[in-house]
Amino acid sequence: MFTNSDEAAINKKLPKELLLRIFSFLDVVTLCRCAQVSRSWNVLALDGSNWQRIDLFDFQRDIEGRVVENISKRCGGFLRKLSLRGCLGVGDSALRLIVFLFCSTCNSLSKFCPKLKHLDLASCTSITNLSLKALSEGCPLLEQLNISWCDQVTKDGIQALVRCCPGLKGLFLKGCTQLEDEALKHIGAHCPELVTLNLQTCSQITDEGLITICRGCHRLQSLCVSGCANITDAILHALGQNCPRLRILEVARCSQLTDVGFTTLARVSVASTYCLSHCELITDDGIRHLGSGPCAHDRLEVIELDNCPLITDASLEHLKSCHSLDRIELYDCQQITRAGIKRLRTHLPNIKVHAYFAPVTPPPSVGGSRQRFCRCCVLL
Repeated sequence: MFTNSDEAAINKKLPKELLLRIFSFLDVVTLCRCAQVSRSWNVLALDGSNWQRIDLFDFQRDIEGRVVENISKRCGGFLRKLSLRGCLGVGDSALRLIVFLFCSTCNSLSKFCPKLKHLDLASCTSITNLSLKALSEGCPLLEQLNISWCDQVTKDGIQALVRCCPGLKGLFLKGCTQLEDEALKHIGAHCPELVTLNLQTCSQITDEGLITICRGCHRLQSLCVSGCANITDAILHALGQNCPRLRILEVARCSQLTDVGFTTLARVSVASTYCLSHCELITDDGIRHLGSGPCAHDRLEVIELDNCPLITDASLEHLKSCHSLDRIELYDCQQITRAGIKRLRTHLPNIKVHAYFAPVTPPPSVGGSRQRFCRCCVLL
């Protein structure tokens, strides 16, 4: 595309600093393409300053460990945020090299990498406890870590991580099925700055571990324990007593939770989002307390009640004064009626209501022996 003379003219007209500034706005794919134009552009495109935030998910998912090693050599100490989510071939050796190379680039005498703060390793199933140990030793200022679906990680890896990274603010452990209460105790003891915690489908955890989280992480704003079927109202009591900043609570498929727990939580919570899908014991009384809690009228924005069989139109009446309510989910709430939704909309005209009402099956035809079916039944 460019002759030698054309390239020389471009490079002469613009200083390297300005060219680097232009290249800094390019994504990973475009940088790689520019690197193939000429030697000069190769140097500019692959300059470490352009690779401070890397997300390989939309680029190439069959990344191997050696690719990560090359990235680490090229980026040096510039890297702030790295997403390797879905990179199944990335394991312990690659992460150890990342930590080693970052450390030596930043300061040859230092053991630590002070710049890496965000790391996304979701679905990197080769990640183990050794990976987390290497990260904790080299990246003590890590703030956000996503190791969702890294199902080889156990309490030992979590212990190594949190002891050396006390500044963690976001920890995403969705699908880490080997984690037990002992892992949560380490988090509660060493992560006072934690704001977001996702434990979805970590099915072995119980109230014991989560209560430790509540007592040690008073800054917690977002908690997801959906699919953790062993938890009870005790966790709702603990959240109410210890986590005054809670804004988002996701407890879908936690079928042991009842009105009693939500009543206690509602007295102190100012949460804006509740995901209560498949909480089969919650009734209109529990929703009444959530809708009348502190600041609920002004702050409650989303409430999901899918598959809550005891919820009736009375719950919608309890929510009609929540003026900030933007969305309500009511799929398979069989006691909710169209009339109830219509009354809610007279008070909250802009609310998004997601509900489904199955078509009524027509009665048998008079004088005929053949049963009539509605269109849905015919299709099925």
